[in-house]
Amino acid sequence: MLQTFKRTRIDHTIKNRPEDSPRPAVGSLFLPAVCVSIFIGLFLSATASAYVLSGSHLLDRMTKKIQTAKSLLVKQQQIFYGPIQEENHQGQVVIEETLRYVVPGKFRAEISNEQIQRVHVVSGGDVLTAIDGSVAINAESLFDYYKDLFLYRSRDFLEYHLLRLGVDVNVSSFGRFEGKPAYVIGAQYPDESVSQLWIEKESFLPFRWIISEKGSLFEVRYLNWGKFEKSFYPMRIEFYDNEKIVRAIKVTTVELNSNFPEGFFDVNYLKTLYQPAEKVPTTENSSDEALSEIQQAIEDFKKRYK
Repeated sequence: MLQTFKRTRIDHTIKNRPEDSPRPAVGSLFLPAVCVSIFIGLFLSATASAYVLSGSHLLDRMTKKIQTAKSLLVKQQQIFYGPIQEENHQGQVVIEETLRYVVPGKFRAEISNEQIQRVHVVSGGDVLTAIDGSVAINAESLFDYYKDLFLYRSRDFLEYHLLRLGVDVNVSSFGRFEGKPAYVIGAQYPDESVSQLWIEKESFLPFRWIISEKGSLFEVRYLNWGKFEKSFYPMRIEFYDNEKIVRAIKVTTVELNSNFPEGFFDVNYLKTLYQPAEKVPTTENSSDEALSEIQQAIEDFKKRYK
């Protein structure tokens, strides 16, 4: 019955069409459908590429994913690369370092060996770096900022620090790095000339932080994320100066919820323990300036490869 009804309707329509009415061209029947399909495709494509989470939302997802414990004890190796980098590790200097985090906002890093004594302490807005018993003029270097991503559970505090370092959290885009899809905070992909933070699309873990300063690009890469109970921490961190690796961190142990004496983070008290800073010449390149902090530890090493 259904087929008969349809056929009858078609026949009736054909019979009642005026003989002199123009017949539509076969191609014109498909033109509206093609136009609609193209329009829908372009609209969906534009919508997919245009919709990116805001920088604030991305930072919120990132901090909740990392979920830094209330306190962390981290032991690691600082690896300094020289002009010659070989598979047998010639051209490298390795120094042991101990980190202590108390979230939010307290951090202490210590290097102690025969060549150098270095203490770097952050407590809220107070910062102190002491080298061989003397307070350093430059309290922080570019190599010290990597820990900021783990130092705060609050998106607001982290936003403040990123803004201070030139990352515009009001800008976000979608990009790819080495085939890996990612969200970019602070830049419109593929622009890498400005400070920006890259977050993996699936995991919401950060893996690139580019700091643009004085025409130079300094990059931190967070690799090999390990999970410790509910917290995440990268087991390797690499530092690049204008796309050339200059330093790396290899994490050996991570302990959660350790107890530390309050005096470890008292910057005002620590200032009484060290001599005032001696004025030292600075360089234009920020990474070179930071490397000068450990000059005593790698002086012989640098002489060998000049």
